[in-house]
Amino acid sequence: MQHFSTTSDSRHALRAHAPRPTREADDSSSTSAHWHIGDLDFQAIDHAEVVDNEELFYLLMSASFIETGSDTYAANLAEHYRDYPDIAEWLQERWENEELQHGNALRCYVEAVWPAFEWQKAYDSFFAEYSTLCTMEELHPDRQLEMVARCVVETGTTAYYHTLRELSNEPVLRQLLGNIRNDEVGHFKHFLKYFKQLQERNPVGRARIAGALYARLKELRESDSDVALRHVFAHRGPYFADSRTTFESMAKRMYTIISTQLPADLAVRMLLKPLLLPPRIESYLHSPIAKFATRVMAF
Repeated sequence: MQHFSTTSDSRHALRAHAPRPTREADDSSSTSAHWHIGDLDFQAIDHAEVVDNEELFYLLMSASFIETGSDTYAANLAEHYRDYPDIAEWLQERWENEELQHGNALRCYVEAVWPAFEWQKAYDSFFAEYSTLCTMEELHPDRQLEMVARCVVETGTTAYYHTLRELSNEPVLRQLLGNIRNDEVGHFKHFLKYFKQLQERNPVGRARIAGALYARLKELRESDSDVALRHVFAHRGPYFADSRTTFESMAKRMYTIISTQLPADLAVRMLLKPLLLPPRIESYLHSPIAKFATRVMAF
């Protein structure tokens, strides 16, 4: 997960209150995706496998909020890379559509499993806070190093959805989360490809690349997930409403669950790619980076 950005607060406001497409329209419009919401049979959900799972309730709900805001940061990134039309076009035509499909599919799933949760009301509350944190200044002024940051974010989302999939035996959810995880891997490959292209034009030293990797990794823990979890907790209604449970204790439990299940080897293999290291050196760095990544990538 990540901090999402947009070009201005007014743009956030417009997007927040504009009517969203119907689910059917979203599904058919995402023509570049490798899968569609219609591929998922929400009526076949095995509710007994998931409805009482508090961890999945919070983690899936918060993910559905964050993914639903995808159009905001896609617009920002496209503006940031306006001098590179192929990158800007991919961000708007492919990446944004797939991310919006993630949010739409996750919303369909959580509303099917927990229908009494007032999703739209909770999302609007989330967005009102979240939008104030999103500024163009969050993007790295060096476009190559922003691509490095994007690789870190996609590494994080790949690991996150991989972990969520491992937390459940519910077949429809596992199919959905597998689809999203595979999309995030594809997004990582695109950002890495664009980074390499920019590197060929104007190389950036490995020290600066490593610095960008480290800085973005540290930011992951203090991410938009905190904001999303807080609004899910505040609007949970009849679900898991144990008065003895505080937000802080719930959030700590969620982060602990994710961190202990995190596929560190997968994450580190991805994180090392932007450094463009010789295989021997990459192998040497794998273990210490794995330990660091496990600590900081507990969203």
